Amino acid sequence: MKACPDIADYAIDGIANWRDFMTTAAQVRAFLGISPSAYGEAQAVLGLETTAVVIACILQRSEHIQSAGGYLRVLTEKARTGEFSVGPMLMACLKGVQTAPQAIGA
Repeated sequence: MKACPDIADYAIDGIANWRDFMTTAAQVRAFLGISPSAYGEAQAVLGLETTAVVIACILQRSEHIQSAGGYLRVLTEKARTGEFSVGPMLMACLKGVQTAPQAIGA
């Protein structure tokens, strides 16, 4: 949540646990225009929790990503061949959040 705080804006009743996080990520998937097939394939390759984390990271960096669905498919393929790990992606998001300018009064 520290690395990808924007996902909390889409949670209906907040995010208190992994179930809430994964439910919110599924809703964000549709918002980002990621197809059910790309999402399902990612879940099959990455796992449910990791896919939710990747969706949160994609949302956090969405202004820099032209096609969220295409990006998820590329990451899924990289994971399939052992070329992707979510750790560096999460660390990049955390670093981006920490260096982002803060709102006045924040």
